[in-house]
Amino acid sequence: MTPALLALMGLGQEAALLATAVFIRVGAAMALLPAFGAQAVPVRVRLGLTLAFTAVVAPSVAGLAPDVPADPGGVLRFLGVETVAGLALGFSVRLFIWLLQVAGTIAAQAVSLSQLLGGDAVDPQPAMAQLLMVAGLALAAMTGLHVRVAEALIQSYDALPMGGRLPAATLAEWATARVAGMFGSAFAFAAPFVIGSVIYNLALGVINRAMPQLMVAFVGAPAITAAGLVLLFVTAPILLPAWLGLLHLRLADPFGVAP
Repeated sequence: MTPALLALMGLGQEAALLATAVFIRVGAAMALLPAFGAQAVPVRVRLGLTLAFTAVVAPSVAGLAPDVPADPGGVLRFLGVETVAGLALGFSVRLFIWLLQVAGTIAAQAVSLSQLLGGDAVDPQPAMAQLLMVAGLALAAMTGLHVRVAEALIQSYDALPMGGRLPAATLAEWATARVAGMFGSAFAFAAPFVIGSVIYNLALGVINRAMPQLMVAFVGAPAITAAGLVLLFVTAPILLPAWLGLLHLRLADPFGVAP
């Protein structure tokens, strides 16, 4: 009976070690993941979500648990690798929320709506950015965001093995490329508003030269605001599904070459 108890204790220790390692990675990712890691979500709810995702991910990576070094330095390195891996995953997905915020800010600035209700959000931002962000999160949640996040967490162990080495230069280059891609996509999303603003201001300049006595500023300000709202109403049903498709690609390949 004693050997059986010792075997059970060994299995219990391995399971506890695996759950702890997975919890560290999931908890680090949860701090940055969209919807789940928002500041408006209470800490207890985030902790419960972290435990739930740990319970889902741990059985899927049960065969990947390495031997943790016994020395304190090795333990700290192991914990640091798992933390950085989780933060990298959360950062990779979080960029899509920043994409909507940057695109909304560019669009709002182009149509003179950059200060409307900008301080009501947790992170002060224009109303367009807040509207796009909330709509994008709602759309992602409706299409199974939690399932895709669990899949991304499991797949992260293929790119960044548990307790493995993290090449700093490669990670920095990867993060830089992702940020550059985020800004490029944000400008592409806001391009209709920027193009419309340029055409409108050119037309306003021509009218001002043709009719100097007309106060074009008083006439043009309400017009560009109304045009911006109409353009948002027309383009949002196109931009948000496109954004959702990019988000799904990122969740399917969080550390790969997906856009």
